[in-house]
Amino acid sequence: MKPRLGATRKSLGWIALALAISLAGERRLNAFQAASQTAPQPAAQATVSPAESAWRQELDKWRARRTDEIGGPGGWLTLAGMEWLKPGANSVGTSKDNQVQIHVQAPDHICLITVNDKTAELHATLDGFPPDLTVDGEPAKEGTLDVSANPTVINWHGVSMSVLDRGGRFVLRVKDADSPTRANFKDLNWYAPDPRLNVQATWVPFTTTHTESIPTGSGIALVLPAPGTAVFTLGKTKLTLEPVLEHPNDNTLLFVVSDDTNKDATYTGGRYLHVPFPDHGLDKPGKLMLDFNRLENPACAYTTFASCPEPPQENRLTVPLEAGEKRFTP
Repeated sequence: MKPRLGATRKSLGWIALALAISLAGERRLNAFQAASQTAPQPAAQATVSPAESAWRQELDKWRARRTDEIGGPGGWLTLAGMEWLKPGANSVGTSKDNQVQIHVQAPDHICLITVNDKTAELHATLDGFPPDLTVDGEPAKEGTLDVSANPTVINWHGVSMSVLDRGGRFVLRVKDADSPTRANFKDLNWYAPDPRLNVQATWVPFTTTHTESIPTGSGIALVLPAPGTAVFTLGKTKLTLEPVLEHPNDNTLLFVVSDDTNKDATYTGGRYLHVPFPDHGLDKPGKLMLDFNRLENPACAYTTFASCPEPPQENRLTVPLEAGEKRFTP
């Protein structure tokens, strides 16, 4: 029996259709494979070395301490007054009849502070000390006040006072833990951490005793020991900075620095960097690390009641240091 011509043609049509579909699928597969080979692959994430990871962790801890130093109960945002004391007796309180009137919620008459040459003494008023007044955490009693870097603290319900030595003059610093500025504080502004700005410097000690005159916002220059210079390179630029010792028993150097970011991104009056001593001490050549990620604003960036050291001419850099604290915005 002969097959019908129509059926044969129909079978051939199905075969041709199947072949076309197969060829089209192969073309799409080849095109997909070619595109996969030429398409850009996701960039591999940069690996962080254990040393860099440890550095970042320590930087985070330092930033947390720094934030508390500004916004904590005794931080700079609590500063409510800086009042100069005159020689002799200075009555202190919120009443207008005091020689030193403080503008916080506190008793009308708190105490007398007597300035004699290089000392300051605490005395009670005729009515005695107010209830709950403490001195360094103990019930208040009369005596000589410590005016060093760790001064005596006179406290009354969150209002604290300390006498500070400022170039041979005494000033009363008043803090209020309930200040509105502190209550509205959220966080500090930072540059992103940058390991490239943690640089090694060469320490070059001065061969003779050297001091540096550091200007301040109050107009009183601070004459401080300057033991040497730190020489380092950023990019292709060789730079030199001169630190000072804030206090005789310090174990860190203070760099008061200005740079090109002060124009628009960081505090206009410069920033500070505290650095451990060089590896061979201050009187021998050596090495030290300058981690500019730890540049911090002076107190004057947070309050109008502070008087802050300003960068000496030697430390006014013309390059940007895009690291550390940025300008504060309340």
